[in-house]
Amino acid sequence: MKFSIYQESRPGARPNNQDRVAYSYSREALLMVVADGMGGHLHGEIAAQIAAQYLIEAFQQTAQPQIRDELMFLSRSLTNAHNAIVDYAYDKRLPDAPRTTIVACLIQNSVAYWAHAGDTRLYLVRKGRTVAQTRDHSRLQLMMDQGLITEEEALHHPARNRIFSCLGGTHAPQVEFSNATPLFANDLIVICTDGVWGNLESDDIVDQLADTNILDTTPRLLNRAEARGGSSCDNLSILSMRWLEDYTEGVPSSISTDTMPMDSITTQMDGFTRSRPPEANPLSDTDIEKAIEEINQAIKKYSKFEPR
Repeated sequence: MKFSIYQESRPGARPNNQDRVAYSYSREALLMVVADGMGGHLHGEIAAQIAAQYLIEAFQQTAQPQIRDELMFLSRSLTNAHNAIVDYAYDKRLPDAPRTTIVACLIQNSVAYWAHAGDTRLYLVRKGRTVAQTRDHSRLQLMMDQGLITEEEALHHPARNRIFSCLGGTHAPQVEFSNATPLFANDLIVICTDGVWGNLESDDIVDQLADTNILDTTPRLLNRAEARGGSSCDNLSILSMRWLEDYTEGVPSSISTDTMPMDSITTQMDGFTRSRPPEANPLSDTDIEKAIEEINQAIKKYSKFEPR
């Protein structure tokens, strides 16, 4: 495999960042995950952390160096991540289980498979146009499908954040799966939370990232989204990946897995960090350390990763 990849997550105007972004790859498989936590003090962060961490750990244990059944892996991993979040809420006697939207994309043999719940989005861009995009699991998307509102009206609609499918919460998620999608050299996959796409024009992602160096242009795209979000800007998270199976010289910082040992795994994942100075951040170091310990306990119950 050969690819370039860039990930970044910013708090925006919020005191804490409830988004989680991660990727992990073996010699022959790549997993990308973006989760957007929902909920009150700390709990949205925990839901997103449990979901992202569970999927990454499942991949690390089962990509040897490939996953045997891609869609089964995604299905079981997302189901178990949902159950781990619900168990966490039960153990802590929370009145409402924390929730998170999610997109997980698995690539091997130059074929992509993805699954999502909520309004975190995946775009597949090829030759300057979007050839695939996830469909938001939101009330606004249903209203647009029914012709009740336009896409422009949806940007400022009061029901913008009402999601009907997610991990966690009181209902089982309605996870949507893609077909097996072949990738070609220079294809671009972008996964981002609504803090990014909700502050951009519909063509901004394609116009800014297509046929360019994503390591330079992705941060600039985030700058534009954050500026437009202003004083009410939500957390912003993005993962962009350029597929480079037909490798050419001059592509900076591209990753080639050809020389990786068969049993090796490489992972990049953000964890709990201070988004603001201590005086502006409601989370203490003790809060963060306790949350990490509780997350690991919740994940451990589902740590027997069966799918391969």
